[in-house]
Amino acid sequence: MYLLFFLIWIIFNGRFTWEIAAFGVVLAGVMYGFICKFMNYRPSMDILVCRKLFGFLHYLFVLVKEIVKANVTVIGMIFSSRYELEPAVVRFRTNLQSKFARVVLANSITLTPGTITISMVNGEYIVHCLDKSLAEGLERCVFVELLEKLERVDKKEWKKR
Repeated sequence: MYLLFFLIWIIFNGRFTWEIAAFGVVLAGVMYGFICKFMNYRPSMDILVCRKLFGFLHYLFVLVKEIVKANVTVIGMIFSSRYELEPAVVRFRTNLQSKFARVVLANSITLTPGTITISMVNGEYIVHCLDKSLAEGLERCVFVELLEKLERVDKKEWKKR
């Protein structure tokens, strides 16, 4: 958070001089001290944000990779004259605890070509797949594993407090 305050100070000034930087260091320290004292913020929260940030960046990288793979697969299915599409509706449950993680999973499935999340209620998903081959292993897909990993990071930090 301290670095964020400092970067905002530098950006809002529009130019960089050593005087502006020195004043920014002091001002960022005062702001950081203020939020720590009066807003119940702790430096351990910065560590949690960094851990989650890298986890989310990894998740976004995997999401883009899976979208590209699914695009190639769906294009191959469409242009293949010998391939008969067999649409499927799949129902599965996950162990994701937070509503945020559940929604991210539903949206990730929908963003991936060939699959659409029809319903999501209390951790149970109903997904329409363009072909039954796309439905295989959906309940233990890489998205679920990464989101469960992010939730474990969150639980460990909350137990420390």
